[in-house]
Amino acid sequence: MRNHIKPVLGFALMALLVSNAAKSQTTGNNKYVNTFIGTYPLTDPKILGYELPKGWRSWAGLTFPGSSMPNAMVQLSPITEYGSGAGYEYEDDIIYGFAHTNKGHWNLCNIPLMPVWEGGIASAKAAIDASKNTLEGRSRNPKEFGSKFSHQKESSAPGFYQVYLENYKTTVSLTSTLRCGYHKYDFENNTGRQIVFDLGRSNNRISNWEIEQAGTNALKGSQRTGERIYFYAILNTGITAVEKTDEGKAGGFARVKLSDAGKGPVEVKIGISFVSTENAKENLEKEIGNKTFETVRQEGAQTWEQVLSKIQLKGGTEKQKQMLYSCLYRSLLWPALRSDVNGEYTDAKRNVVKSTDFNYYTEPSLWDTYRNKDVLLGLISPKVALDVIKSMKDVGDKKGFIPTFFHGDHGASSIAGAYLRGIDDFDIKGTYEILLKNANVEGGARPHIAEYIKKGYISDPDIPNPEVETKAKAGVSKTLEYSYDDYSVAQIAKKLGDTANYRILMARSKNYKNMFDPSTRFMRGRLENGDWIKPFDPQYPYYEYMYREANAWQVSFFAPHDMPGLIELYGGPKGFESKLDSLFTLPWNPKHIARNVETMVGQYCHGNQPDHEAPFGYTFIGKPEKTQKVLDNILNNLYGIGEKGLALSGMDDAGEMSAWYVMSALGLYTFSATDPEYLVTAPLFDEVKWKTSSGKLLTISKPGKGRGIAAIKVDGKLNKGYFVSHDLFKNGGKIDITTK
Repeated sequence: MRNHIKPVLGFALMALLVSNAAKSQTTGNNKYVNTFIGTYPLTDPKILGYELPKGWRSWAGLTFPGSSMPNAMVQLSPITEYGSGAGYEYEDDIIYGFAHTNKGHWNLCNIPLMPVWEGGIASAKAAIDASKNTLEGRSRNPKEFGSKFSHQKESSAPGFYQVYLENYKTTVSLTSTLRCGYHKYDFENNTGRQIVFDLGRSNNRISNWEIEQAGTNALKGSQRTGERIYFYAILNTGITAVEKTDEGKAGGFARVKLSDAGKGPVEVKIGISFVSTENAKENLEKEIGNKTFETVRQEGAQTWEQVLSKIQLKGGTEKQKQMLYSCLYRSLLWPALRSDVNGEYTDAKRNVVKSTDFNYYTEPSLWDTYRNKDVLLGLISPKVALDVIKSMKDVGDKKGFIPTFFHGDHGASSIAGAYLRGIDDFDIKGTYEILLKNANVEGGARPHIAEYIKKGYISDPDIPNPEVETKAKAGVSKTLEYSYDDYSVAQIAKKLGDTANYRILMARSKNYKNMFDPSTRFMRGRLENGDWIKPFDPQYPYYEYMYREANAWQVSFFAPHDMPGLIELYGGPKGFESKLDSLFTLPWNPKHIARNVETMVGQYCHGNQPDHEAPFGYTFIGKPEKTQKVLDNILNNLYGIGEKGLALSGMDDAGEMSAWYVMSALGLYTFSATDPEYLVTAPLFDEVKWKTSSGKLLTISKPGKGRGIAAIKVDGKLNKGYFVSHDLFKNGGKIDITTK
C-alpha cells in the first residue's frame, strides 16, 4: 500500500467547461469555485483500497452542481439519476429534470421540472433507451422524457447553472434565492413547448402530489414525501393545458403545455414552502417579484462573493485556491432554511408555528459535521449558527430531546462549542436542561444510555461470523462518542456553575478507557458480561457491530477531549507514536470492502469521518512534523482527484469533508470542536487574512517553503504549545508561523 499517492494531473481541465458567459459573471473569489467537484466517480483501487465490485459506485463526493444560496431552502440542481446521493452523477449523459432541494444524502430532490419540446420527444426516448442511464438499478428514472447533454455545453458558478438539452434544443439557465428558483428556457423552436412537473418523483418515496392552474400563467401544488413541500410558480407565457398522468401517484407527472404566442425565453419563477402554497407565493413575491433573471443571478453572485471574500489568500497554487474556495462554498450549503419570509415553519410535531426572532433550519448532519463544519459555520455565519441552535432547541421543546443525527449525541458538542465561542444569545439554561435529558434518559437521543451509565460502556452481542453489515449496537463507537458528548455537556455545566453535574459528566467522559484492550492495544468490543469479543480482527470494517462505519484502527485514536489519557493507555508517547505510525503504514486488505470505509492511507480512512482527528495526534507527543506530513499528503492528493480532478476521496457529508480541508489548509483545526481553541498546523498559503464575524482581522503568516513548524508567535509573543485561543477571532490578531 502506498504512503503517498501520486499527484493527479488535469484539475484545470474542468475550468474549460465554464462558458464565456459564466466567466463574465464570475469574479473575485467566486471564480475559484467549481461546483462540479465531488460529482465525479472515484474508481482508482490504489486510492479506494479495493476494487469496486461490479455495479458499485463509490460513495465519494455525492455533491450537486446547481444553484444555491448559503444555507438556503432551495438548491436548484439537475437530476441525472433518482435514488443517487445528490441526483447528479458526472458520468451520466441524460438529464431528467431540475429539482429544488438537495443535500447529498439520497433524499430530497423535490419538485423537479423539465422543459420539453414536442418535436424532440421521440429522439429523447430513443436516447434514453440507448443511454447508460438505463442500467439496472436506475428504474426510478422516467422513461417518458429526459434529454441527452454534454459537459462541453454545461457550466456553473455560485448561484448559477446552465446546460444545453440536446434532444429538446433548449438551453436551461438556473439561478435562485433563499426560497425560490428561477428557470430560463431558451427553446430554439417556438411551437410545441412544454414543461413537465415531475411530481411523482424525488429521492424520497412519493405518497401524493397535486398541481392546478392558478390563472392564465400560474401554477400551484405540492409534493408529499415524509413531509409536504408546496410550490407556487409564475410563467412569463400563457398556459394552454395541464395534462396529468397517474395523478397523485409515484411515477406520475403533469405536462404543462405553453402558448405558441410567447416570444423569447420561457421563464419560470417558483417559490417553495414547507407550510402552504400561500406562503410559497409570498416567498416568491418578496424574494423575486418583478426582478429579472440577470438581477437575481447578480445578487446571488454578490452574496457568495461577500461570504467567500471573508478569507483572502496569498501564495499557494491555483489548484489549492480552487480547492479552498470550492470547499468553503460546499461547507455553507447545509443546514437548510425551513421557515418562510413571514416567519412560519412546520415544527417537529408537524404543526405550523411562527417565529419572530429566528429562522428555522434543518438539524445539522451532526455525526459528520460537529467535528469542524459546525464550528466553521459559526465563524463565517454566526447568525445562521445561532438560529440552528434555536431550531434544535425548538425540536427539543417539542420532542423532549435535542436532535441527533445518525449516531452519537453530537448536538452536545455543536451547541457547547458555539456557546463557549460566544454564540450565546439563546436560552442556554433551557437548552442545557434538554442536553442533560439527552445524556441520562433512556429511549431518547442516546440508545443504550442506561447500560452506558450502569457499566461505563455499551456491549455488543456475541454473534458468530459477523459480517460488514451485521446489525448490532456499535458499542465501541457509541461508548467513545458518548464519552466525548459527556465532556461537552460538562463544559456547559461548568460555565453555568452546575458543579454536581459537571463532576458526574467529567467522570463519565473517561468511559472511553473501558473499551481499551491492553492485550491488543485497540478499542475493542465487549460482551454483556464484560469479556472481550472473540474472534477479533482489528482490520475488519463494520457498519454497526462494535464500530460504526469503521474498524478498530480507525476508532482507537478518538478521545479528543483527553489526549493525555489516551496516550497513557498506549504506554506513553513512544507507544502512542508507534501505534499511530502503524495506522498510516499498515497496508489495507483489499478484500475488506465496505462503502464509506474507503480511501486509505494505510489503515487510516479519509473517505469517512471516524478517524479524521487521527493525523493531528502526533502533535500531542511533540511530533508536529509527522502530523504535517500526513496532512500534506491528504490535502494535496486526496481532494480534486481522478481523471478530471473532480473527485473527492469520500462522501462530502453535508460539508464535513470540505470543512476538514478548509480548516486544515488554513492551518487552524478544531481538534476538539467543543473547546474554544484551534490546533495550529502549517497552512498551504503564505498568508491568510480572515475577516472575523466581529469585524476584526486575523492574519496567519507562514513565509518560506518549509512545512515543519519551528515556532508559533501570537501577536509577537512566542506561543506555548500548538493551540491558539478563539479570542483571536473575537479581537483580531496575528499568528506568525516559522517553519523549517
